[in-house]
Amino acid sequence: MEHTPHVEQHFTAGNAVRDIVIGMSDGLTVPFALAAGLTGAISQTHLIVTAGFAEIAAGSIAMGLGGYLAARGDAEHYASEKDREELEIVTKPEAEAQEVRDIFLTYGLTPEECHTVVESLRQRPKDWVTFMMRFELGLEAPDPSRAWKSALTIASAYIVGGIIPLSAYLILNDAQAALRLSVGVTLLALAVFGGIKGRFTGVPVVRAALQTVIIGGLAAAAAFAIARLIS
Repeated sequence: MEHTPHVEQHFTAGNAVRDIVIGMSDGLTVPFALAAGLTGAISQTHLIVTAGFAEIAAGSIAMGLGGYLAARGDAEHYASEKDREELEIVTKPEAEAQEVRDIFLTYGLTPEECHTVVESLRQRPKDWVTFMMRFELGLEAPDPSRAWKSALTIASAYIVGGIIPLSAYLILNDAQAALRLSVGVTLLALAVFGGIKGRFTGVPVVRAALQTVIIGGLAAAAAFAIARLIS
């Protein structure tokens, strides 16, 4: 009997999607709220556009830098913990071996089976350290290029997201008309983005879309109302 090969389809681009979500969600929401707030206070679209692009520039740099520092921090934490594990398997091998046994016992292995695995790992120190990093500490070796990739992804997503709400102000001279168009375009973009995010993260698409729209809409409404109240 011919068997169909079993092919597992797992989503493996979690870091990239996380960075896009971080950048795009803020990029859609913050400039949208800023433009709406300014529209409540002034009527010159060129000033709104100028302020919007200034915010996009500053926001993308800040967000990208934040992503870079976070990824660098993860890499430095991993390196520090790896150095500690490498020292411990030399200075406290019995304690580390017992930790391995305890881990496998939680998976239902017998003490005899655990002993075989422990003795095998003792002969391969590098694999022993890798095992402890993954199963004791829950840490995976970071991608060496992760920091700058994260920075560029977050910053780019922020810029793309930020341009969407400002596009209405680029094509319309009337600030109120531009605001109405911006609201429609941005809420649609938020819904599409939220749905796509939900598709990748396993959240129901409709729920994810509604959550994203509500959050973005509330932020813009609050900014508009505050600007109106002050002005």
